[in-house]
Amino acid sequence: MNLLHHPRLVQCLAAFQSRAELVMVMDYVAGGELFERMVDDDFELTEPTSIQYVRQILEGMQYVHRQSIVHLDLKPENIVCVSTSSHWVKIIDFGLARRLGEQEGPVKVMHGTPEFVAPEVIAFEPVGFATDMWSIGVICYILLSGDSPFQGNSDMETLRNVTAAQWEFDEETFSEISQEAKDFIGQLLQKDSRCRLPSDQALAHPWLQKTESDRKVLSKERMRRFLARQKWQKTGNAVLALRRMSRLAHKLDDPVTTPSAWEKGGNGPGNGPACQNVLTPPPPPNPPPPPTHTRFPHPEVTWLRNDVPVQECSQLRIDCKENGSCSLTLAGLSVEDTGHYVCRATSAEGEAECSARLTVLRGSDMQTPNAEEGPGTDRP
Repeated sequence: MNLLHHPRLVQCLAAFQSRAELVMVMDYVAGGELFERMVDDDFELTEPTSIQYVRQILEGMQYVHRQSIVHLDLKPENIVCVSTSSHWVKIIDFGLARRLGEQEGPVKVMHGTPEFVAPEVIAFEPVGFATDMWSIGVICYILLSGDSPFQGNSDMETLRNVTAAQWEFDEETFSEISQEAKDFIGQLLQKDSRCRLPSDQALAHPWLQKTESDRKVLSKERMRRFLARQKWQKTGNAVLALRRMSRLAHKLDDPVTTPSAWEKGGNGPGNGPACQNVLTPPPPPNPPPPPTHTRFPHPEVTWLRNDVPVQECSQLRIDCKENGSCSLTLAGLSVEDTGHYVCRATSAEGEAECSARLTVLRGSDMQTPNAEEGPGTDRP
């Protein structure tokens, strides 16, 4: 973040690091997510306003790419308005960004948001500036139509759709969108990354150069449905995680066997003591009635280390998958990472958590036998 200073990018003003956490002081951006702003009743959604926002996104990414950096997680949630009344936006969340050319060989990654990730990421092929341009194409498609070109019923189906790179302009949805806008999107959503427009050429595209355009107000209903679906998916993932951890907690609390009877043995030949304790499992309980759900809880999933919440950074990644599993990945471990880690899910219905102990040893702390000493040699 210290390398990126541009009006279209969120700024890191200061940073402080301790043994337990990294604190970053960022720009205060009060306008909220761009798409949330666009569905407000007082917002007029037209093609010219969409051009204004796409141009700002490209200006920011043009600067980022000139610094040999790729964002790798461009999506609507990472485009925010400066204020509730402003038309200026900023790009945020560079947690997955990579600088190209710092290592030998091509850069390959396996992370991103399925709906906006480029085909080369899924195929584990080298990524580059064109990877971000694909994501901008998806954002622009949704911005103008409210529909997602690759959205499936699950993450796996979405990834298959992206890999196939098969999409189209729905005739009804894009009936009011100009041909220049469709051409712009088409030159970004190219499966072959070499065929996508780079940021410089994208900014020079005729669609973004239009000064006069049809100011017909576009429908926001599809955009509202898109945002509702996104929120529903996030809530569903959190609910699945809560249920999985709740079941795990119940399994840990239930005894494997329970003393249910005492049986006495005789003193005849071959028998043991006069009184033996024989553990027999209890009879299986009656199966509970199928659960009924009248509403969905809204849990919050929190990771803690030594009772202190942890935050995502370049060395620490938190993932919550559609199947309900949550994971914490640490890179570049040091002794300071040693501690008791807890994953806690909390909602109005209750709380569940699971934990593990991580111990990181220095190389000097790991004693190994001297090569000259035999296996039976006593060490001082």
